[in-house]
Amino acid sequence: MFAATAATIVSGAIAERVKISAYLIFTVIFVGLVYPLIGSWKWGGGALDAMGFYDFAGSTLVHSVGGWAALIAVYLLGARIGKFDINGKAKAIPGHNIPLAAAGVLILWLGWFGFNGGSVLSADPELTSLTLVTTCLAAAAGGVSSTIISNLMYKNFDLTMFMNGVLGGLVGITAGADQMSTGEAMIIGAIGGIIVVLAIALLEKLKLDDPVGAIAVHLFAGMWGTLAVGIFGNMASAKQFMLQLAGVGIVGAFCVLSALLIVLVVN
Repeated sequence: MFAATAATIVSGAIAERVKISAYLIFTVIFVGLVYPLIGSWKWGGGALDAMGFYDFAGSTLVHSVGGWAALIAVYLLGARIGKFDINGKAKAIPGHNIPLAAAGVLILWLGWFGFNGGSVLSADPELTSLTLVTTCLAAAAGGVSSTIISNLMYKNFDLTMFMNGVLGGLVGITAGADQMSTGEAMIIGAIGGIIVVLAIALLEKLKLDDPVGAIAVHLFAGMWGTLAVGIFGNMASAKQFMLQLAGVGIVGAFCVLSALLIVLVVN
């Protein structure tokens, strides 16, 4: 399921402008080679693990891996026709079925209890319970904060911003869900929701067209969640923060280079 997640992050970002056959070829190579290699650096007892890098359930190892690949693919593909006017100003291309999108986010929120709760491999009841609670609180906080900040910026209540804020909170807590208190989880989720709104605005300014906000949610909130392990919770320290930062940089560099190579070959 984690491997599938890394693949589907890319599918959202490149929606409406890529052949299904090209996407499938990219997925087989990226998820078959790049994802397990990076995962082994931490979860397989590799170099990142030996260094002291921590990522409980994949803010970096799953979400930013998919996010980096999506960023490269979007950059090389260019925008959808009609997304930017002749002055370069972004125009909204609304989704066609908001209830269906909302149902998808509800399924993701529920599924994240397996994503994070299932990562307590010992199935310890106390630790699993804590992980489930921190996951849920971060999601709720992300939805609330994204709603508030998007309303301040755009003077409207945008359900898609709320939904992406929920996902930003979930991605943000994923790296340290077993390390945080309930209050810390809400802070991390709230900041994740704000980051998503700001990242969506930044990507539009850079003329990068991401129809579903996948890069903002999975890459930006994923990096935040990974760094948050060094700021909050049981592992918080300046040294741990620097280790987390190094891990984000190493994984980012490898993903960018490998995704660039694969996309250029497939293209």
